[in-house]
Amino acid sequence: MEIISLFSGAGGLDLGLKLAGNRIVWANDIDRDAVATYRLNVGNEITCADIRDVAIGDIPDGDVVVGGFPCQGFSRANLRRKVDDERNAMYRFFYEVIRVKQPRFFIAENVKGILSLGHGAVVRQIMADFGCAGYHVVHRKVNMADYGIPQHRERVIFVGQRVDLGEKMLFEFPVSTHCRDGIGKPKWVSIKEAIEGCPAPGDTTNDPNNYGSAYKFVTRNFTAHRVTDPEKPSPTILARGNGKGGVCAIPHYNGERRLTIRESATVQTFPPDFVFTGKMGSCYRQIGNAVPVEFGRILGEELIRIGKLFL
Repeated sequence: MEIISLFSGAGGLDLGLKLAGNRIVWANDIDRDAVATYRLNVGNEITCADIRDVAIGDIPDGDVVVGGFPCQGFSRANLRRKVDDERNAMYRFFYEVIRVKQPRFFIAENVKGILSLGHGAVVRQIMADFGCAGYHVVHRKVNMADYGIPQHRERVIFVGQRVDLGEKMLFEFPVSTHCRDGIGKPKWVSIKEAIEGCPAPGDTTNDPNNYGSAYKFVTRNFTAHRVTDPEKPSPTILARGNGKGGVCAIPHYNGERRLTIRESATVQTFPPDFVFTGKMGSCYRQIGNAVPVEFGRILGEELIRIGKLFL
């Protein structure tokens, strides 16, 4: 499949899609550090630009459009014209690319909280919007830990299929490979299993990005201040999506420090030779914003399967 990637970030999803055998034909992100990271590790298909400056006619055709969009404009008080809400510029751009380019499929990722906005009215409106653009749409909440990723990361995946391809959805959500208790399937991969091979910060090593936040870990009952259980998947790797605020790195399970950039990337299943560019906070943010590479590969394998139907 030929992929158009929007809001690509450092390229976690795109790298996974490529590893499965798909081809990225065009990608975009506004963050210079993320674009530099993408070019260094994934490919030169990416352009660094504000989407408001991108002409959709300049984007090449593709089989699939992928990307995530924020949902600031989706609120109970604003359920009528979300496509036109200025706060939804990125959603509107994603929608317009789908409507104009008419790819066979699209895949969009979002936080699980979108399901409860407006008591479900937001998701219904999103489904209706893309229906008007000519697509059958389904969505599913997934936990990345169920697919062997060493992280409790719940996300909503929207999949659209162009209506002329038939009523039956050709894309099948991948079957989970792991479970919490290990009954019938392998048990969730723990954070200890995932990062025990990573060097400690300060070790003499060739591993890239082997450093991290010196912000002291103090146990408190809120995000990034809770104790990390070594026998469970990591808590969700976080990001500061607006580029503001301090680093929000997850505590190491030893309780003495935060995860390094390398360890955070390992939890997000980036390869050990994947190099992040930019200042420390930027690197953490790029990792936290990414789709785990392994989950991208799993989605990519399904695209390869259905792509064969068009050969």
